[in-house]
Amino acid sequence: MNTIDFLLRGEYITLDALLKATGLAGSGGAAKAMVADGRVQVDGRDELRKTCKIRAGQVVAVTGTRVRVMADPDAPPA
Repeated sequence: MNTIDFLLRGEYITLDALLKATGLAGSGGAAKAMVADGRVQVDGRDELRKTCKIRAGQVVAVTGTRVRVMADPDAPPA
């Protein structure tokens, strides 16, 4: 399984924006369709909320790829 480490610069990123930012979806519409089709898991559970908030420490999985969301140590404090 391919793994992508994603550095989170804020408190959270929405699931559809994460899929687009990592290149797993070609557009925001494609990302929303992937979620709606039940092809995305967050922390091992199916996720159907397109704009759920993904925070540091969570893992998103899509068809053979895992995205580990990590806090950016260089980001200014919130």
